[in-house]
Amino acid sequence: MNLAYTIILSLFLFGGCSKEQPKPVGQKPVTPLSNVIVPSFDSSNAFRYLLKQTSFGPRTPGSSAHEKCLSYFQKELSGFAEAVNLQPFTHTGYDGKLLAMTNVITSFNLKSTTRILLLAHWDSRPRADQDLDPSKRTQPITGANDGASGVAVLMEIANQLKNHPCPIGVDILLTDGEDYGKEGNLENYFLGARYFAENLPQGYKPVFGILLDMIGDRQLTLLKEPYSVQYAPDVVNLVWNTAKELNVYQFEDQLRSFNVQDDHLPLNEAGIKTIDLIDFGYPDDSNRYWHTTADTPDKCSAESLGAVGRVLLNVLYHYPTDNR
Repeated sequence: MNLAYTIILSLFLFGGCSKEQPKPVGQKPVTPLSNVIVPSFDSSNAFRYLLKQTSFGPRTPGSSAHEKCLSYFQKELSGFAEAVNLQPFTHTGYDGKLLAMTNVITSFNLKSTTRILLLAHWDSRPRADQDLDPSKRTQPITGANDGASGVAVLMEIANQLKNHPCPIGVDILLTDGEDYGKEGNLENYFLGARYFAENLPQGYKPVFGILLDMIGDRQLTLLKEPYSVQYAPDVVNLVWNTAKELNVYQFEDQLRSFNVQDDHLPLNEAGIKTIDLIDFGYPDDSNRYWHTTADTPDKCSAESLGAVGRVLLNVLYHYPTDNR
């Protein structure tokens, strides 16, 4: 993700694109269904998924770790879902060579016309450009929190969807190339989300999307991200109200003081209202682990993964649908 430090800077989406920003899409308040059995989220298993991803090493496009991790996703998710589709694409790297990238799309309950999209990026950053040690700034990062944490939650959700079928349709999108760009070069960020948004399956129109990014921090604090409130206030309210009902304290009823540019922006531009769950204080307001070699599994916790996973499962299983 890329931080927009000021309101003025945040207006220049996607490298100064002059396209008008999407307007929020209205929706009637959702009345969650009662008497629905929601499966338990296994936070320990989610943390194992985080460790598995990081065991491959930095998952930077073009690396062997990237290739091995993709194969792992394909095999693991195929055991959970009705359909796992790969969406390959290429991007010209900074060295002029073509980089092979792949989005992974996993779908559950294909018969349902009421669908919710969950997403996270699976690539890790090719350079630790924020590292306090200048000698490490060209090294790739492990990306335990920035990448692997969101994917870990989604993989455990996929596991639960297999064992406890959900009445609505759920699509899990793992985007590639989110964190490829150099600082300030927005056209080389969000590559997989852009490609997906520009090449949507025919007729695909989920009710909304929820993006997970940097949600594994041991000191997890999730505030309402301003772009999310702008584009999808009803979805923000649904998620935060669910967290409140569950007494999940990591979701705080406060608006973040700055916008975060992330994978949710291309989807909102394509008409899929999407919110971003992100803790941009890693581990605190200093944000000193972000885009550094310190972004390792010991900075993350199963409890944080479980907090997010529990809320999302309740959102999914309580969401009303005409297909019941």
